[in-house]
Amino acid sequence: MELDQVTLTLLLTSDVHGHVLPINYATNEVVPLGMAYAATHIKRLRKENPNLLLIDNGDSIQGTPLTYHYAKFRNHLPNPMISIMNHLEYDCTTIGNHEFNYGLSMAKKAVKESLFPWLSSNILDKTSQEPYFGFPFIVKKMNDVKVVILGVTTHYIPNWENPLHIEELDFEDAFLSTKRWVEFIRDTEKPDLLVVSYHGGFECDLENGKPTEHLTGENQGYQMCQEIEGIDLLLTGHQHRQIATTINGTYVLQSGFHAQNIGKATITLMRDSHNNWCIKTIIGEVTSLANEEPDEEVLKLVCKNELETQLWLDEAIGKIEGSMLIVDSFDVRLNEHPMIEWINRVQMDAAGVKISNTSLFDNSSRGLPSFVTMRDIVSNYIYPNTLSVLELTKEEIKEALELSASYFRINEDNNIVVNPTFITPKPQHYNYDMWEGIDYTIDVAQPIGQRIIKLSFHQQDQNGPFLVVMNNYRAGGGGNFELFKNKTVVKEILTDMAELLADYLQVHQVVKACVNNNFTVINSNKDSL
Repeated sequence: MELDQVTLTLLLTSDVHGHVLPINYATNEVVPLGMAYAATHIKRLRKENPNLLLIDNGDSIQGTPLTYHYAKFRNHLPNPMISIMNHLEYDCTTIGNHEFNYGLSMAKKAVKESLFPWLSSNILDKTSQEPYFGFPFIVKKMNDVKVVILGVTTHYIPNWENPLHIEELDFEDAFLSTKRWVEFIRDTEKPDLLVVSYHGGFECDLENGKPTEHLTGENQGYQMCQEIEGIDLLLTGHQHRQIATTINGTYVLQSGFHAQNIGKATITLMRDSHNNWCIKTIIGEVTSLANEEPDEEVLKLVCKNELETQLWLDEAIGKIEGSMLIVDSFDVRLNEHPMIEWINRVQMDAAGVKISNTSLFDNSSRGLPSFVTMRDIVSNYIYPNTLSVLELTKEEIKEALELSASYFRINEDNNIVVNPTFITPKPQHYNYDMWEGIDYTIDVAQPIGQRIIKLSFHQQDQNGPFLVVMNNYRAGGGGNFELFKNKTVVKEILTDMAELLADYLQVHQVVKACVNNNFTVINSNKDSL
């Protein structure tokens, strides 16, 4: 019997970043997130909705000590995140930018183990110029409704990733690839419902269209909605936001991060006078998973991985003399902190250079206690960054300092606060760097671009050029540091920073917490009152 109306349910996860168990690995406290919670929700809705699509939007296999430990010590075994996604019967996932953090071989292994396709139309084989992972899109038939899902990935990955991890790949402009493939799919497949799963976000305010970031091409979701016809549902991610709305006739969904929430779109289609399906309504929502109970089957799937991870995290490494604890993350950026000083000094030691920069990556970082374990290291240095040494001029270093100085602004009470552009639409506190090996002063009262009022170098030659060590994300231009992009890399240290920090502690056993106060942040308007 032919149906006149069909309702489909689409569930979306994105930016899970390896979170399975509902715990904070820094403290092992229970927190309401993770795939164990998502699994309970997914299984219940699958029973209630026979016409269900389950899609992940990318950045699934990296991000927690569990995934880090697996990548470093257990990668000869099945990937725990893929085991979970296979168990939950995902229909597809999109390649995210963090899929490459552990190297291309790890990404390929994850794809090979998956019982579902990995989509990306614009990540191309450098030789053949065909989609590297094989699937630009998939076709699903559900109650005589033809659904096509196209995958596309932010093409900004070369600005962040270790070049060795992506040397076989080319990255086509995500917008151009989406436009071409949507036209091709509409012409050849004639879908009843066309879904684009884009691991990227929005470059403009969703309501007024005003740019919310430098238009680098990292996020092109708004442009896709405005300039590409034929997308019925645009699934997004990367920015860790919660979005369920319509933009220029295209329904947009983004489900947050770390499996704290799940996105849901209910799509109702009905037949027209020519017996063709047409979309009647798309209703979206983002639902918190905080009230769910963890799924026992998922917990069993990662039980051994988790046990070994916890044992590894509790391994003692060394001792801090003094305090490297972080009480106030904002104060760390205003006044030099022993933790930042130490990270910079480890970077300089590993690279054999005299200038370094680093960030406080996460506002929840607690710093290091007196007796340090691996748990403390990986909870504070949360990314698998390697190091690059660039040769920079004095002018280029000053330009980079000016970019970091834009992190601050003066509020109505004449106090220094965080510039809102580093908070909305996505928190980007990690794009404020603190430097070692130079002396500098930031005056937040001055206009952006003119805030470095003092700059001097510890080495005798004040004119340069200078060798500077930084993480590979920044060296590739990540965080709008375009001036570093395409600079000659003098040296690379390909050991993860977490390992370098742990090795340094194990060798020295005791590290003294100290600062040399080589930078200051002032408000000359207030200081002159």
